[in-house]
This record gives sequence, C-alpha cells and structure tokens, in this order.
Amino acid sequence: MKTTYRTAVHDAIADAMRADERVVLLGEDVGRYGGTYAVSKGLLEEFGPQRIRDTPISELGFVGIGIGAALGGLRPIVEIMTVNFSLLAL
Repeated sequence: MKTTYRTAVHDAIADAMRADERVVLLGEDVGRYGGTYAVSKGLLEEFGPQRIRDTPISELGFVGIGIGAALGGLRPIVEIMTVNFSLLAL
C-alpha cells in the first residue's frame, strides 16, 4: 500500500509528539479544522489544545512564537500553509 505525502507528514508529527511531550504544533487552522491540507487532522483530539495551537494569520508572528518556544525548551513544529507565505517570516 502506498503512503501519501500527507499521511507520512501526519504520522511523523504524531510519532514525534508521542515520543516527546515538549513537541508542539503551531500554525493556521492546525487545530479544530485539521490543517489546510488535513495534515493535522485528529491531532487536537489526541494531544489537546496545549500542544496543538491555532495561530493568527501572521507568519512572522507565529514563526517568532516558534523561535521563542524553542529557546524556552519546547520542540515546536511550525506549519506554514504554503512556501510563498514562508517568505513573510523573513
């Protein structure tokens, strides 16, 4: 059976979160909505709102939150919707 890219990313995030309580996921609509491409679907139910955080529409802002979280000892995964939006965080 072939694994889709979306499933592989979802499983990798879930595995990392199960292995280490310091791993958190941040991004637009990653919580209740399950992510724009459904990559984070079901993670909110498994890991809760303290570890799956919806962010405002501000790539610069939530990348900064991720940097601060890492400096504070967490292991953030920051989901940026598309590559062109990542340029807004520079």
